[in-house]
Amino acid sequence: MLRYPKIAIIVLIGLLAITMVLAIAWGAVPISLHEMYESVLLVIQNKSLNNIHEAVFLDIRLPRVLLCAITGGILAAAGVMMQGLFRNPIVEPGLIGTSAGAAFGASFIFVLSGTLPLWMQHLSGVFLLPLFAFIGGIIATVLVYTLARSAFKVSVTNLLLIGIAINAIALSGTGFLSFISRDPQARSITFWNLGSFSGASWWQVIIVAIVTVPVMYLLQRCTNQLNALMLGDKEAGFLGVQTEKLKWQILLLNTAMVAIATAFVGVIAFVGLIVPHIMRLWVGGNNRVLLPTAFLCGAILLTIADMAARLLIAPGEIPIGIITSLVGAPVFIILLKQTQLLQKGGSGYD
Repeated sequence: MLRYPKIAIIVLIGLLAITMVLAIAWGAVPISLHEMYESVLLVIQNKSLNNIHEAVFLDIRLPRVLLCAITGGILAAAGVMMQGLFRNPIVEPGLIGTSAGAAFGASFIFVLSGTLPLWMQHLSGVFLLPLFAFIGGIIATVLVYTLARSAFKVSVTNLLLIGIAINAIALSGTGFLSFISRDPQARSITFWNLGSFSGASWWQVIIVAIVTVPVMYLLQRCTNQLNALMLGDKEAGFLGVQTEKLKWQILLLNTAMVAIATAFVGVIAFVGLIVPHIMRLWVGGNNRVLLPTAFLCGAILLTIADMAARLLIAPGEIPIGIITSLVGAPVFIILLKQTQLLQKGGSGYD
């Protein structure tokens, strides 16, 4: 465990900067540092771009890398808050229905947006997709949490089992929408469920950032209360924490971030599971430190995964969800094994 957590934040910021520069530079069209500098300078001076490399940098590569970094941070931060909320290291938003619910909401828009009233389509505009993704994610999360409650506490076993059931229902709905859709719509849903940053744009970066900044600020303010909640609901109540209010606040804020990110890039699994576990081994279990460091680490790892997705079969591209699942699934199995050993030793989570 690191004794001085500020060092971890500084190191992670440096690694993130290096990773983002490399992600921008490497690709089918290589971009040099000089071209990056010249492009930024031309934008500041409000002048036209000189060559294709500068256009690729500003219009394609930079928004993609920024969206990737923010999304990785969102998923990792959501994993920290969920694991702290349920006091279990194997919980992530994807396991309790958020991602699947958001995917169902987005699939509904892909296939049936034409059936919505015209006033809703015009009023929502470009926000229609993230809006329905958010609604689907929040409904699925609330259902899982509500059904898992028993005698005013949440059983982690019930949480995971009901999460599997709600995920199955949401995926069934997505599958049905794929079945009744036309070919372009079906392809959109398929690629959605595999995850990809290929369609990243500046307006997506702006929308996700507008949601992420205030939500991360509010979540950071919840970290001290979450530390108290780690002692147990009754103990946290004795310390002045309004436990039920805190739980709903974290669930709502987490779902807002994850649903917005999912709305634009699709389902990306396991980032919210493995990153908090890695950072907990490095900086400890204090959520006040764990939240920002996990955000930075998630941004780094997902940016690296996106680089791999672009470069492994260049000029083609592997959906990023395949890479994160391939790496994250073995780690998840290891965590499950560790949890079973703890339970056999007489220390349960319920």
